[in-house]
Amino acid sequence: MITLQTKYLGSLEIDQSKIIQFPSGIPGFIDELEFVLFDLPDNPIFQILQSVQTPELAFIVVNPYHFYKEYEFRLEKHIIEHLQIKSEQDISVLAIVTLKQPFNQSTINLKAPIIINTKVNYGKQYVLDTDKYSTKASIAPNHLTTVKGD
Repeated sequence: MITLQTKYLGSLEIDQSKIIQFPSGIPGFIDELEFVLFDLPDNPIFQILQSVQTPELAFIVVNPYHFYKEYEFRLEKHIIEHLQIKSEQDISVLAIVTLKQPFNQSTINLKAPIIINTKVNYGKQYVLDTDKYSTKASIAPNHLTTVKGD
């Protein structure tokens, strides 16, 4: 067990086997090679991807399929090899959330999902080679806003 200082949850004891290795870092944070995934208290949908090295660095993440059922992409062969993926069941897909007020204005990054091989705890943020998905997709894709008149 190690003690980890976190951005949102204070000091926590974690089992070293929970550390996810990002051998290439994350774009914009190439020196950040180890992260831990925590559940957000009292929220079954969102999680926290916390840097092991830098307490102030943590991303709110979500399973993109919760909001976008039709979301799909193919992993290139070198990514499959890099993450040692043997089957689809080994993979967890997450998207980074940008929180805004009000909450329904928040966005998720569908253009660059985080792929984690949960069997060996290797991860990579994978920038998709398509314009089909945005880095700022609405977190409320089916949200209808109603404006009440006088």
